[in-house]
Amino acid sequence: MTQLFEPLQAGQLSLSNRVVMAPLTRNRAPGAMPNALMATYYSQRANPKDGAGLIITEATAISHQGQGYSDVPGIWSDAQVAAWKPITESVHAAGGKIVVQLWHVGRVSHVDLQPGGQAPVAPSAITAKTKTVLIKDGVPQFQDTSAPRALELEELPGIVADYRRAARNAIAAGFDGVEVHGANGYLLDQFMRSGSNHRTDAYGGSIANRARLLVEVMQAVCDEIGAGKVGLRLSPVTPANDAFDPQPQALFTHVVQQLAPLKLAYLHFIEGSTGGPRDFTQGDAPFDYAAMRAAYRAAGGQAAWMVNNAYDRSLADVALSEGADLVAFGRPFIANPDLTRRLREGAPLNAPDRATFYGGGAKGYIDYPILLN
Repeated sequence: MTQLFEPLQAGQLSLSNRVVMAPLTRNRAPGAMPNALMATYYSQRANPKDGAGLIITEATAISHQGQGYSDVPGIWSDAQVAAWKPITESVHAAGGKIVVQLWHVGRVSHVDLQPGGQAPVAPSAITAKTKTVLIKDGVPQFQDTSAPRALELEELPGIVADYRRAARNAIAAGFDGVEVHGANGYLLDQFMRSGSNHRTDAYGGSIANRARLLVEVMQAVCDEIGAGKVGLRLSPVTPANDAFDPQPQALFTHVVQQLAPLKLAYLHFIEGSTGGPRDFTQGDAPFDYAAMRAAYRAAGGQAAWMVNNAYDRSLADVALSEGADLVAFGRPFIANPDLTRRLREGAPLNAPDRATFYGGGAKGYIDYPILLN
């Protein structure tokens, strides 16, 4: 039986184990600039013996327009590329592998975060029933999202170009690859779901039309840096950020079939409600993840299959025995830089300090203890 601690080749990513550090927004990049504190944080979790076989960074904006939360990093400027380099170098020095998660939040934003105080953009002018995080005087505050405007048809090639540029910047910054964020009710997910996409042009209406922007983005990113360095995150039934579609099985089966010809490194799935119940359901029936994977494989897809949401060691072992290739762990990695060692040895886990999840400094970020030899 495949073990959690065995190596894996995922596309062009040679991974020392199958434990993945999931993307975790921590709001510690003022001015959208990566920094030295982040280098310490990621390198602490990069040791291939004790830490993640693969680190996926916190969600990182592909453009100023793509920002939706205070103090999250970006990767659209030369200065940001230069600021990411010490972080990737520190991870590689520790023996780890790291990809950056490329993010456009779409309507999950606030005018205070947008260029010139403009409205956020979305597939349709429908306000998300959710909140974002604004940091005022060092204190994180949850605020309702602002009303968005619908993107014009002629703007969509520019969105695709922003993803392409961000992928190119990622390689220049020393990342081993990228993960496109197509989950959790952000821009690409907004286009896919009928609850947020009421367009009547070539990007709305049918499942194929609603999936079009995601497919175009994935093709562009793969063309730019090579498909073997590209992953994609999806969340078929999550209600996060007001995400809804009554036919998720048909929608996401179509999506993975369209992606099968691309020789992606991996596909990353949040099972159930993000950070919530694994058995959460949208539509008329429970989502069949095994059927979706079978449809992807039948279409020729060969990407490593990554699972996520509330996994522990025993659940991870079951997932690997049933066909998963990688298991992503989120909050356990916040408090346990040496999570892989703890899972392997059955050691107790440190409890995370929730008060320090979003914003702040070193406390609750780089000061969690590791096991002593």
